[in-house]
Amino acid sequence: MDIQELLASAKTQTFDRFERKLNELVRLNYRFSNLDEANRKLVLSIIKKHLSDIHNGIGISSYVAERETYHLYENRIKLHLTEEDIRDIKEILALFKR
Repeated sequence: MDIQELLASAKTQTFDRFERKLNELVRLNYRFSNLDEANRKLVLSIIKKHLSDIHNGIGISSYVAERETYHLYENRIKLHLTEEDIRDIKEILALFKR
């Protein structure tokens, strides 16, 4: 599965099915292999907040992605995030831009 298939499924499928596909993509894609289960849940929680915009074809705006990334960076110690984790999460969120 590639990112285009995942984005197409985001607009048409339930969140549970979308969550499974995103987990599969993150696990199998070598670029995101450093993200652990907690980090994947974090990404899914951010996407879930904006899923209605994704379903409506709006996607996640650059401003929203930057704001979410900033909050992650602020709480990186509490969330046990490395700089690489934050970059990967930011890259995943950028995939949902319209």
